[in-house]
Amino acid sequence: MKIQFCGAAQTVTGSCHLLTLYDGYKILLDCGLYQGRDEEFEDFNANWIFDPSEIDCLILSHAHIDHSGRIPKLVKDGFKGEIICTSATRDLSAVMLIDSAKIQENDAYYTNKRRKKKGLKPDAKPLYTHEDAYDALQGFVGIGYEKWHKIRSDVWVQFRDSGHIFGSASVTLKITQKGKPPVYFGFSGDIGRPDRPILKDPVPMENLDYLICESTYGGKKHNQLPDDVEDLLAIIQETCVDNKGKLIIPAFSVGRTQEIVHTLDKLETEGRLPKIPVFVDSPMAVNATEVFRLHPECFDSDILEYMIDDPNPFRFNDLKYIRKTEDSKKLNYLDGPAIIISASGMMTGGRIIHHLINHIEDPNNTILIVGFCAPHTLGAKIRRGDKKVRIFGVERKVKAKVKIMDSYSAHGDQNEMLEYLSNLDRSKLKNIFLVHGDIDRQEKFSDGLKGEGFNGIEIPKLGDKFELGTES
Repeated sequence: MKIQFCGAAQTVTGSCHLLTLYDGYKILLDCGLYQGRDEEFEDFNANWIFDPSEIDCLILSHAHIDHSGRIPKLVKDGFKGEIICTSATRDLSAVMLIDSAKIQENDAYYTNKRRKKKGLKPDAKPLYTHEDAYDALQGFVGIGYEKWHKIRSDVWVQFRDSGHIFGSASVTLKITQKGKPPVYFGFSGDIGRPDRPILKDPVPMENLDYLICESTYGGKKHNQLPDDVEDLLAIIQETCVDNKGKLIIPAFSVGRTQEIVHTLDKLETEGRLPKIPVFVDSPMAVNATEVFRLHPECFDSDILEYMIDDPNPFRFNDLKYIRKTEDSKKLNYLDGPAIIISASGMMTGGRIIHHLINHIEDPNNTILIVGFCAPHTLGAKIRRGDKKVRIFGVERKVKAKVKIMDSYSAHGDQNEMLEYLSNLDRSKLKNIFLVHGDIDRQEKFSDGLKGEGFNGIEIPKLGDKFELGTES
């Protein structure tokens, strides 16, 4: 067998890995969009380092766009196989890929307007359209956790809940050859965190021969949940009560938004949340939240128990979900304190950009960053403390306070990832390939793995190929 790394290699976006079996059968693990403005990856989304028409099957770990976002283009460019994922991932992907297509179309539209003003030919085209997204969704096959699903007579796949977002999964492939023991090939997807609200804890994989493993927070340690609630409450008190300002929270529409809303819901139920209007300003977040409610199999026992008294853990009296553009624009002229949760989490697009333009220069406001921001994104610049940033080509001074709560991250930290992998038999596991991490994080995580007795650790570059030693 051979593995080629076609994305998320020494970077954190664009997850895509190609496994070629002994007879040439090709399985693609994820097909994500590169998010960010790194010049090195400028053409990544538009081009392939393989032929899409030669891929036999796609296995999707979860619905985040950096793992799923190029699927419509893959289908458009010739892929005709099944897209196998969990049932919750299938439903979330329907929301997210259509939204992604609309973003591609809007980006092309506004690019062409700018080109026309400059006297240039308006020839920008979207990466894919909403029609392409609809076509791609026809190929999705949703299956349950813990079941072995036959891809073909000698290849089986099993999903286990990885606790990252709704429907997220680790992937284990069982590959058989006549007269030989089965080969177990694993892909961690994104590893979630234990003891988080809403989601079940990550379920470890069984023993493997080979593993592709994420490494986003190698060398890092998050705060624990009890600090989350009190820290968030303190930020709300300072910003909205003491300073009469607005708390702007850029958050991913899937996962992070629902977790923050549920935290606010619990605070409101306990009578501890100040009486402040809260807005979730993201049509996709609204749609995703509805999908969440349809999949109780993904909820942990705590939220199921909570729902006995509060059937809707994502809604309370002062919370308003916003779909319409005109209602979103009204928030720019809102008097008094408020909490505004909006996408995208990395601040690369979406309605959050408009809220930043209108609120970033007011020292009474706070921008609360609750997740990872890839290098070269607007979020990364604000996160690292830049005093000035450009938004829609206009320079803005960062006068609002900037707070960071990595404890809300959906990715496990170094200790949590090591604990997740701790059950694996070191003598059986031949190689661990580290992906989905910047090189400094990967090197730290590699050192941590070696300290736990793991060997054969590789940090592949984009396009690297490895022989896995199972050919007959």
